[in-house]
Amino acid sequence: MTEADLPAVMVIERTTFPRDAWSEGMMRGELADQPRTRHYVVAVLDDERIVGYAGLAAAGDQADVQTIAVLHDHQSRGIGSAMLTELLGEARRRGAREIFLEVRSDNPRAKAVYERFGFEEIGVRRRYYDDGTDAVMMRRKLDG
Repeated sequence: MTEADLPAVMVIERTTFPRDAWSEGMMRGELADQPRTRHYVVAVLDDERIVGYAGLAAAGDQADVQTIAVLHDHQSRGIGSAMLTELLGEARRRGAREIFLEVRSDNPRAKAVYERFGFEEIGVRRRYYDDGTDAVMMRRKLDG
């Protein structure tokens, strides 16, 4: 992902996370740390439309999935899984031994995807999101 992708990414961000969307400034801050501690990707269709994005933070032997989103009309087509696979690969390339994420407790569909990828629930952050929804914390150990 580059700054040129931000207009499309911000539409997806606001559509996917209407209650707690990141600001454009927050996203620019994430991109500013590429490639040092961040790795962001976009999913692009053949017609060059961006329909998803995902980001990773990595430092030392641990990594975190910062965000992942796919436009509603393009979900259930493997796009999110492909981006998550890329983030897991990048975490390994950077030497991470485990990867963490938070998922909204009211999003069982996303939680099920993460479980299919080997993530396990390790705790709950009460009222983590702006609207008071809990976050389920998940972790996956990474093989070399």
